Amino acid sequence: MIDQVRPAELAAWIRSRAAAGSNAVVLDVREPAELRTASIKPDGFELVTIPMNEIPQRLSELDADRPLACLCHHGARSQRVAMFLAANGFTQVANIAGGIDAWSREVDPSVPSY
Repeated sequence: MIDQVRPAELAAWIRSRAAAGSNAVVLDVREPAELRTASIKPDGFELVTIPMNEIPQRLSELDADRPLACLCHHGARSQRVAMFLAANGFTQVANIAGGIDAWSREVDPSVPSY
């Protein structure tokens, strides 16, 4: 089962999983044009951007031992990526429910909504 974490709850989810000295990862799986429209700033996590369709061939770029939360526009693509990662040995995976759209409402209103 994939954890469903609201943007406002992400920091607590990271604190509950990250080992001392290791950062969690937020994996933004949106397309480059979406990233140019709106993006988040890393705060207590490393931000990695890989479009959803490139995840299978770029899987080796991700560390299965680090907590990883997936982000997209509303949460559907990131949920699919989170399920794929879990099926491929990632044990600390979450979906950021509501995506960047919810991020803009719950965490940082300066992030454009689109």
